[in-house]
Amino acid sequence: MVGMKPFKAREGDFIESFDRLIFDVKGLVHPPGRVVAFVRYVPDPSGDRRRGREVYRKVYWLPERYELLQRKYPHYVVFDQVFGEYLNEAPVESIRRHYDPSDKLTELRSSRDLDALEARTLEFIESLREWTGIAWNKLGVSGSVLVRLHLSSSDIDVIVYGTENGLLAHKTLRKMFTVKQTQLRAYGTVDLRRLYETRKKDTIMPLNDFLRIEKRKLSQGKFRGRDFFVRFVKDWDEVKERYGDVLYTAIGNAKIVARVVDDEEAFFTPCRYGIGGVRVLGGRKIGPIKEIVSFRGRFCEQARFGEMVEAQGKLEKVHPKDGPEYHRLLLGGSPTDYMTIG
Repeated sequence: MVGMKPFKAREGDFIESFDRLIFDVKGLVHPPGRVVAFVRYVPDPSGDRRRGREVYRKVYWLPERYELLQRKYPHYVVFDQVFGEYLNEAPVESIRRHYDPSDKLTELRSSRDLDALEARTLEFIESLREWTGIAWNKLGVSGSVLVRLHLSSSDIDVIVYGTENGLLAHKTLRKMFTVKQTQLRAYGTVDLRRLYETRKKDTIMPLNDFLRIEKRKLSQGKFRGRDFFVRFVKDWDEVKERYGDVLYTAIGNAKIVARVVDDEEAFFTPCRYGIGGVRVLGGRKIGPIKEIVSFRGRFCEQARFGEMVEAQGKLEKVHPKDGPEYHRLLLGGSPTDYMTIG
């Protein structure tokens, strides 16, 4: 069980339960005594992930994660009265270990026995830090490396904490892609087609739209021939919302066309796009719809300021304690959710 002081976890962290399930933490706002986290690795003798004598398999598809928990571990699936939906939530007393990306980076820096992926991950972060000067404690290592369940083919998964650091790193990655010595390369068509094949099962989008959007993204690519993904996460002192400050009510699905009027949080996870000039093409015709939001990294950097977008997802009414009600479109909970640019 984790320590007695108030437990804090955020996007990019992982937690492990006493029944040996490993979850990836989602978002920055969590209920007291529970952590919103989706199961990622489960014990399975036929799995391909090994950690000492433990054998795991990775659960990729979001509906499969819910189905698995509902069938075998139903106490992790709860209806959250604040978020207004069924979520994967782990009680704090069920957590035997908390995996922190910053601590993992410290561990890699001090180790003299890194495998190939760990060495590449550290090398990538060292290169990014050399270009940006971001403090070591504002960087971290997430994904399968964090929980020591990576394969030789696994990705480099890096986190940058803080708004200013995120803006700097995002801007710098654009420069680094243009300098051959950095060993960074943007995804080509072959890479993106491969990525499309891994995602199309739970995020339906025409291939041409997928290629057009993904090729612009700076948070992903190749480093010395290995896939990488950079996740940008707000720092703790930047998280103003507390659990219960805002209530969310699902009111159906909607398909809209809108213009992006605010993209400042477009590359953070969770990501947010302020929108205007909204037209409802299908589903509930209600307003005002002020934003498009997602807790899934695949919807980051999806559109830029001034662009017209078409999006489909879950329509929610947002009830702030201090302020007027409005609506938002939440993406990522269904394979039919998408966002394309016009």
